[in-house]
Amino acid sequence: MSNVVVTGGTRGIGLGMARALLARGHRVAVCGTDPARIEALCGELGDTAVVFAADTTERAELQAFWDAAAERFGGVDIWINNAGVSHTRTPMWELPVEEARKVVGTNLIGVLNGCAVAITGMRDRGGHIWNMEGLGSDGRSVPGLGVYGATKRAVTYLTDALAKEVPAGVSVGVLSPGMVTTDLLTHGYDDPDELAKARRIFTILADPVDTVAPWLAERAVTRTRNGARVSWLTTGKVIRRFATAPFHTRDPFAA
Repeated sequence: MSNVVVTGGTRGIGLGMARALLARGHRVAVCGTDPARIEALCGELGDTAVVFAADTTERAELQAFWDAAAERFGGVDIWINNAGVSHTRTPMWELPVEEARKVVGTNLIGVLNGCAVAITGMRDRGGHIWNMEGLGSDGRSVPGLGVYGATKRAVTYLTDALAKEVPAGVSVGVLSPGMVTTDLLTHGYDDPDELAKARRIFTILADPVDTVAPWLAERAVTRTRNGARVSWLTTGKVIRRFATAPFHTRDPFAA
């Protein structure tokens, strides 16, 4: 049984992983910033999990989250930096500075903060940190998503660098969920025609949270070597999906 922390764990794939880990008997702590979601999860999960209000862009709040989880569980074994946001699909120079700042703050500064808190807390007892990859992590660019992609590219670099820096007993790696049908996937499409084109690709490559999250959760607690990379949507899977698309009907958005 592992003690697992998931930032941004009150919604989407973070919540999906948290539920899957709890179902497997692990102890889980999640944090978020939406008071309504936090209250609802406190009611749903009860005493089986720590549900905490914390903004990942504020290191002191993440430290308080760590302290709460460590006090409840007796320590933290695995920390997952999952919290992330996207932005309106628009050229970078047209993106409002407040929106750009939020994306960089959550996706990069938040991960920096999470890594710093977790590594510091794990120095004496050991542990593993996972960072979440996303569009842009592999270097490919998508017009209109430059800021989001830049943060994810930076997270991959950061993780590779940390793998060479972490103290003995502490390890770090990346989880790559691929295309998951959360609100993050379809966020920012102002043009209905553009969204319709994108959904055709999503129909082939995307998967629902309930499919991806349990798969990632299982590997998050079993593949904790330093520098590990766990990928759901591999190149081989992409090729097979496109090759078989004419013969299969998929609807990953179905409830």
